[in-house]
Amino acid sequence: MNNVKASSTAQKLLNLYRQAHVIFGGWGAVNQVFVAEASADVLAALRELPTGRSLVRHIENLRTGKTAMDSIERELLPYGGAMEISTETAPLTTSQMRQLEDALNSFTPDENGLQALENTAIIKKFGEEWLVGVRATLADRPDLLAKWTTVTQTYQAYKLWNTANEVLQAPISDRARAQLQSDMPEYETYLPMFGDAGNELLARLRTYVSSIKPVQNQSEDTSAVTSSSSDVR
Repeated sequence: MNNVKASSTAQKLLNLYRQAHVIFGGWGAVNQVFVAEASADVLAALRELPTGRSLVRHIENLRTGKTAMDSIERELLPYGGAMEISTETAPLTTSQMRQLEDALNSFTPDENGLQALENTAIIKKFGEEWLVGVRATLADRPDLLAKWTTVTQTYQAYKLWNTANEVLQAPISDRARAQLQSDMPEYETYLPMFGDAGNELLARLRTYVSSIKPVQNQSEDTSAVTSSSSDVR
């Protein structure tokens, strides 16, 4: 189970590495996630993924101080640096930070609260990778980071709830089946948050997974299925 979790985390980090050029905060945002989540098992899993060895070198550079936490060595840029563009790294203004704080203070951990938060102007400012961008912005605000953890847990819970129901209602590809098996630790963490309904859904999902035959000759591209960023306490 630990190896499955490490593989899932490794793929998530690799996805962030490839998408850093479009994430609000750029390398300053994603580097914090790399350093925090790259355990020895995750690093080992990364070495088995396409371009994963470059990310491992980058993480090692961050941890030794060779590379600053808001940067990356040019030779280690994904896609050979072809996708590197300037990203917005300036901190929020006092007014914008107040808007973000107000949005977090009014957040309720349910579907309506999540939708309301995503529709606020301050969250939209961070783009598609808002979960990573806001987390980086709040790095020096532990009081707000605690609230942000509730947001990310709620987001991940509803995402997995919807995915689990979709999986059980329609046939899925071999690639999706492999990803489902890899993501089971996430489902086991979040679905119980929905009480009896969540536990029932998790039981159905476990039964479904146990009936899946191992996928033979699975290509490395299977690992390219995108997985969301989460913060699990």
